[in-house]
Amino acid sequence: MRTEVSALDVLINNAGVLLDEGLDLFTLDEATFRATLDVNLLGAWRVAKAFAPLMNKGGRIITITISSGGGQISSMGTWAPAYCISKAALNALTVQLAHALQGRDIAVNAACPGWVRTRMGGNSAPLSTQEGADTPVWLATEAPQSLSGAFFRNRKKIPW
Repeated sequence: MRTEVSALDVLINNAGVLLDEGLDLFTLDEATFRATLDVNLLGAWRVAKAFAPLMNKGGRIITITISSGGGQISSMGTWAPAYCISKAALNALTVQLAHALQGRDIAVNAACPGWVRTRMGGNSAPLSTQEGADTPVWLATEAPQSLSGAFFRNRKKIPW
């Protein structure tokens, strides 16, 4: 059964892969780097491109960077280089989308839920999925519509 949708209020981009944990920039192979960029960056771009025409005025797009600052250029280290670079590029895509959709009154933001107990985050992660979802849900429902083109963690704006 196929369902047609004519309008969309909220789009949450929440796909991500971590394929290079334990590698450094010089042991990382090109295929892994490309696969990471394809999911973490290009996947989010494809979804936004497909669904933005359906967004209503006052809509919201939230791109979620599932890391503990891995995509923050201001604190990036050498851990999982393809993952971190792809998330930094996703942050740049968020800013580009915010500017491209500004005239349509669509807020676009990135959210870092922190280290969450998921298949990717593992059982040692300190946050539950409910705690990790708090900021994205807040951005989608309660945050001022005027907030756009920014990066958030714990409902607070953080540096890129």
